[in-house]
This record gives sequence, structure tokens and C-alpha cells, in this order.
Amino acid sequence: MARTLYEYRPATRQELEWLWEKDVAAHPGEEQWLQWRREYLENNRLGRCRTFAVLYRGEPVGQGTLLFSPRCSAVNGRQELANGAGVANVNALRIEQAHRGRGHMAQLVRVMEQYAKTAGCRTLTIGVEAAQTKNLAIYLHWGYNRLITHAQEEGALVLYYAKAL
Repeated sequence: MARTLYEYRPATRQELEWLWEKDVAAHPGEEQWLQWRREYLENNRLGRCRTFAVLYRGEPVGQGTLLFSPRCSAVNGRQELANGAGVANVNALRIEQAHRGRGHMAQLVRVMEQYAKTAGCRTLTIGVEAAQTKNLAIYLHWGYNRLITHAQEEGALVLYYAKAL
């Protein structure tokens, strides 16, 4: 039986470490990536979030994280983005360049949505910089079409949208 080239599922601890090592290596000298690595590993361990992986032939090449807790720094206490009780945030969607444009992130997000629904979430939120019109169009296509808030973050206007599950 032929092995599927791609898998979409929750990341193991080892895969999570591998993904973050790649991210840190791709951003040398950028200290925030080391901080984010520590935070995401700890939040996964504590159940405040859950990271999912796109695997190609068993190797992680992409990721996305569901943030459940308002204590996650990307949520920053904003209950409308993640409240630990029915609302979670889709965050940190990344895939290596060689695997882009083939629908892998859409498939990963579908897996994340199913997981969130099973975990009792009724609403998912997602943020996008207003200037990233391509990503905005993708998120709207995926059904994240109810604007819930906006914020200035690191000099960029970020729009937050919600989708009912």
C-alpha cells in the first residue's frame, strides 16, 4: 500500500520542537523567535494551545496553532479572540515555500477546525494584516467573514475575523 505523501494532524512534541528549530534558524538574530518558541512550547505543554503540522513524507513542513487561552501573548487577554470556553484563535499559519500554493494550509485549517469543534469550540477567530490582501481573501473564502475587532500591532493594522463552527 502506498504511503500518503502528506499528513495533517496534531504535532507531536518532537515535531513541534523540529518546527520551531526551523523557524528560529530561518530568523537568525531575531530574539523574538526564541521567545515565541519558548512560549508556544510551554503553552502546548499546559494545554493553552495546540499546534498542528503539515508533514511531507513524515517531515514537518508547515504548521498552525489553535490558541485556546486568553493568556497566550498573541491573544493578549482579548476574550473575543480566545476565551478558554468556546472561542479559540487560529494562529501562526506557516508552510515552507516549496509546499505553498497547493491547498495544504486549507487542509490543515480544516483539521484544526474539526479538532476545535470536538474540543467544544463554537467560534474560531483569525487575524490578518490589512495589507495582506491575498491572505485576507483566503480567510474570507474559508468562511472567516465576520469582522470582530481590529488592532494596531507592531505598526500594522490587524483585522480579526470569526467563523462559527
